Amino acid sequence: MKIAIITGITGQDGSYLTELLIEKDYIVYGIIRRSSSFNTERIEHVYNNKNLRLRYGDLIDINTIRSVFRELEEIQFDILEIYNLAAQSHVKVSFDMPIYTGQVDAIGVANILECVRLFKYKDKIRFYQASTSELYGDVLETPQNEKTPFNPQSPYAIAKLYAFWITKNYRNAYNIYGCNGILFNHESPRRGIPFVTRKITYSIAKILKGEMDYIQLGNLDARRDWGHAKDYVKAMWLMLQQTKPNDYVISSDKTTSVREFVEKCFKYVNIDIIWEGNGSSEIGKNKKDGRILVKVNHKYYRPTEVNILLGDSNLARKELNWNPEYSLDSLIKEMMDHDLSI
Repeated sequence: MKIAIITGITGQDGSYLTELLIEKDYIVYGIIRRSSSFNTERIEHVYNNKNLRLRYGDLIDINTIRSVFRELEEIQFDILEIYNLAAQSHVKVSFDMPIYTGQVDAIGVANILECVRLFKYKDKIRFYQASTSELYGDVLETPQNEKTPFNPQSPYAIAKLYAFWITKNYRNAYNIYGCNGILFNHESPRRGIPFVTRKITYSIAKILKGEMDYIQLGNLDARRDWGHAKDYVKAMWLMLQQTKPNDYVISSDKTTSVREFVEKCFKYVNIDIIWEGNGSSEIGKNKKDGRILVKVNHKYYRPTEVNILLGDSNLARKELNWNPEYSLDSLIKEMMDHDLSI
């Protein structure tokens, strides 16, 4: 019997990973936070699948995690895969909520690892920690690979740095099978609207429907390495299928600015953007009629900016035999088609 636990199952990555594992005949335990409203839209299409079992829990409350482990002690299995995808994952928000971000993204990981360490069948567990390219922060070298020094620039990245090292520490100290996936930016139509790529595609659809006049963005010159979440959850799964645990960079190995992403998305709907002005006074106009479609708003800048992220995923491509199927253009097409249809 194949069993997996997914924290953060209702998020973008959690929903795609759930699909992948159910296709592979896993029984999937999804941990969701109790709230006053349901937040299961991304897994609605598999909600009633016989192999999906949802349990309430919160990484801050170790007892709720223990309760899931106690339930699994009564089940026969060969391997239990744990995918920790739960997090306060918005970088800008982490500046507003640094304590909460640290509790969930750092201490929450230690809570899971403690449950693993004390589990009766510890040797049957394989643990995946969702690390992030934000660990590299103000990068010390380009491109970034598994040996590149970390230089985090946000409360989110600093909390994730603790999570990265505590996972490695438990691997070395307690012989726990633990992997860090250092995933660069990965997007999809299921990305939350506050995140810049989805904000762009969703806003363009709104503009074309006459429901919005223009998009407001922050640093247009920030460069990111963007891929598709579907490709990246495959890499997560592959990491836990190896004989020995290791840490891997997962990336497209290409970098694109927010400005270029905006241009590509507008180009998809046959609009060419021309830019005027500088800094917070910069605007993007429709080349054809001069209409302002993009404005820069300084409130969307981070207190400390990360200017460029560019991954080097050679190790994952070699050892995991991982190769992404999506290009940036095919990702944009899927996101734009989705947002134009709703």
